[in-house]
Amino acid sequence: MKYNELGRTGVRVSALCLGTMTWGTQNTEAEGHAQIDAALDAGINFIDTAEMYPTTPQSRDTMGRTEEIVGTWIASRGRRDDVILATKVTGEGHSYIRDGAPITPDAIRSALEGSLRRLKTDYVDLYQIHWPNRGSYHFRKNWNFDPSGQDREHVVEDIHATLDALGELVKAGKIRFVGLSNESCWGTCQFLSVAERYALPRVVSIQNEYNLLCRHFDLDLAELSHHEDVGLLAFSPLAGGVLTGKYRDGRIPPGSRRSLNETVGGRYNEYSIAAVDAYDDVARRHGIDPVRMALAFCLSRPFMTSAIFGATSMEHLHNSLAAADLELEREVLDDIAAVRRRYPMPI
Repeated sequence: MKYNELGRTGVRVSALCLGTMTWGTQNTEAEGHAQIDAALDAGINFIDTAEMYPTTPQSRDTMGRTEEIVGTWIASRGRRDDVILATKVTGEGHSYIRDGAPITPDAIRSALEGSLRRLKTDYVDLYQIHWPNRGSYHFRKNWNFDPSGQDREHVVEDIHATLDALGELVKAGKIRFVGLSNESCWGTCQFLSVAERYALPRVVSIQNEYNLLCRHFDLDLAELSHHEDVGLLAFSPLAGGVLTGKYRDGRIPPGSRRSLNETVGGRYNEYSIAAVDAYDDVARRHGIDPVRMALAFCLSRPFMTSAIFGATSMEHLHNSLAAADLELEREVLDDIAAVRRRYPMPI
């Protein structure tokens, strides 16, 4: 397993991170525990969750259940120090979480206390803003994204208040590091600028979607990542399972993400079908499992700190873990680049 530095912290995290958002709906507590055990045996030291998980599907009744499953693993195994644990505070819009209110200092303090209680730990290593109060172009919102209604002064004041609250929690020992999610280049720059100006916690990572079908990070954010040492934690590196090939020819396997959400959050559509077929053909032409190729491609990117993958079975887990040791040859990367030229933005 390869390890990369988390920002400028000196902490090294595994290149693959175990995602958990199916635990509590698609996966049982016992299955979640077994996945953590297997992942740690394979060299993974990084686990990502969120207060709103599971999301397959989301509901008031299951919110927080994933953190509880991670927490019972910590309590039963006694291996808290063996993992870098990341979680997130939910942003505005979900009525069953703090009545859908935006992130505020009070919300951060309340959310963290709830997460710590469910996780059965005194601290989290990485606490992330799930999405910004001003909105985000992620989750297919890029097609109609318009920031012209934003008020710069208000946004910067909001970021300052957020970092101030997080700084208090860092000093209290409840958070080690701070990260962003579903953020933009400009937004990340404001977090960095405010942190430097007021001696507040510097963000160490950005958790955004990144996969063969969704490569927004390749441009401005890649440049920021290089110069500022704020690496990508890629969520949905398999595009919600679309890149596995299991949905080819319109298939909907029982219990799959597509059986719960037909478009897999907009990732399965008339444009992505053709792109997935082309990437699948590349993998098979080179004798590579398409799951492993998709993950190995993410790991090959210079800005990648860790790719967050999830699994609903141990078979899926072990297949994904095998990507950690796969180095894609130049011919494979050239063929991937050729497919991207044909299908540059299918989702």
